Amino acid sequence: MSMKRKVQKGFTLIELMIVVAIIGILAAVAIPQYKDYTSKARIANALAVVDPWKKAIAICAQTNSGALTTCTAGSDGVPANTTTAPAKEVSSITTTSASAIELTFSSAAGTDLSGKKVTFAPIVGTDSVKWSISTDVQNTNLKSAIEKNTGS
Repeated sequence: MSMKRKVQKGFTLIELMIVVAIIGILAAVAIPQYKDYTSKARIANALAVVDPWKKAIAICAQTNSGALTTCTAGSDGVPANTTTAPAKEVSSITTTSASAIELTFSSAAGTDLSGKKVTFAPIVGTDSVKWSISTDVQNTNLKSAIEKNTGS
């Protein structure tokens, strides 16, 4: 008499539960990291938009012997204020009377950045212009990314 053995097909319930648990743990770690990475990329893109204003104010200060009085929006080579999005992450860029540049993030930058501002205040030295950066972004990871990406 020969006995045939049944071949098991498929997975047991415990095997499926282990796979679901592993996927859950990976998602719990990966999703917040992904959100931070995408926000940091949006920050870098938005901050790159400010470069023409920074360069124009630095050149204006240089040609005026360090004086920033005429380095305002729309004069002495400084671009005019804009509320048309130069990048989808930026809703506006304005230059104040003190030649500071204020960037406002749009809703496309994400919930942590929407409506938040970054201000670049020029510090004129003898041979260069450095920038003091301030922001009202609350998320410490994003705030450090802003400070890291802006340099001087």
